[in-house]
Amino acid sequence: MGRYGLLTEKQYLILKLRLEGKTQKEIAELIGTSRENVSIIEKRALRKVKLAEETLKAYRELTCVSKFSIPSGTHLAKIPSIVIDAASKAGVKLRGNYALIYESIRFNARDCVEGTVLVKPVEVRIFRDGSFEINSLQKTEE
Repeated sequence: MGRYGLLTEKQYLILKLRLEGKTQKEIAELIGTSRENVSIIEKRALRKVKLAEETLKAYRELTCVSKFSIPSGTHLAKIPSIVIDAASKAGVKLRGNYALIYESIRFNARDCVEGTVLVKPVEVRIFRDGSFEINSLQKTEE
């Protein structure tokens, strides 16, 4: 049996089929087992996924070299410079340019933007590998 990261082949298959909309009963018939067994396998797979997400979150925290907020009222055109300057101060070559940073704001923190101005503060995280995240503060506090 193969593995997909932490998931066994059967766990992967069951999650895939569930995401396609199949019921546990339909999956059980398809793979020749009981609905109860499918339920157990699915539960274990979801537990592994949650653990992997928590592990990745902890690792991202470890590799974060700069974390700061940009206040509401800041014009969007100023944010790329703020992020690039913070990366430089942290000694990190940012993997992104003005356009990518700007799009990250518009996509990841769209609930904080009206027109060309932040109406809610956003949080920026810069990582050792040069990647970055820009999110609304509500999302990052979960």
